[in-house]
Amino acid sequence: MSLDRAKYERLFLEETSEYLAEMSQSLLSLEKDDAFVESVDTIFRLAHSIKSMAASVGQDDIAIFAHGLEDRMQAIRTRGSLSDSGELSLLFRALSQLEEMIRSVHTVGATVSLGSDVFMALKSAGPDDSEPAHAGAGAHAPKKARS
Repeated sequence: MSLDRAKYERLFLEETSEYLAEMSQSLLSLEKDDAFVESVDTIFRLAHSIKSMAASVGQDDIAIFAHGLEDRMQAIRTRGSLSDSGELSLLFRALSQLEEMIRSVHTVGATVSLGSDVFMALKSAGPDDSEPAHAGAGAHAPKKARS
C-alpha cells in the first residue's frame, strides 16, 4: 500500500468513526421520536459522506452498502415517517453492519457480503416506499405524522 493510500485510509477510518457515533445518536433520537426530520437528515447526510469517502479510498463494498442506507433514508424522508417499527430495527442493524465493514478495512477478506439480509432489506422497497430519489443535503422531509 502506498504512503498516500495509507494516509487516506487512516483519515477515512478516523472520519467514519465520528460519523458512525453521530449516526448512532441520531438513531437513538429517532427511536424516541425526538427531532424526526433532523435525525433522518443527519443519517442521510452521514451515509452519503461515508459512501463518498469509501469510494474515494477504494472501499467499494462499503460505498455500495452506505448508498443502500442513503437510499433508505431518502425513502423515509419522502414518506415523512418510518414504515413500521421493523424499519427502525433495520436501521440499527444496518448501522451495526456498516460499523463491522469499516472495522474490517485492515483485515483482508473480512468484509461483510453485500448479499447479506441487512443489505437486501435496505434495498427492498415496501408498499409505502417511493423509488428512492437523490435529494441534496438541504432537502427536508415533512414532519412525522402522529397517530
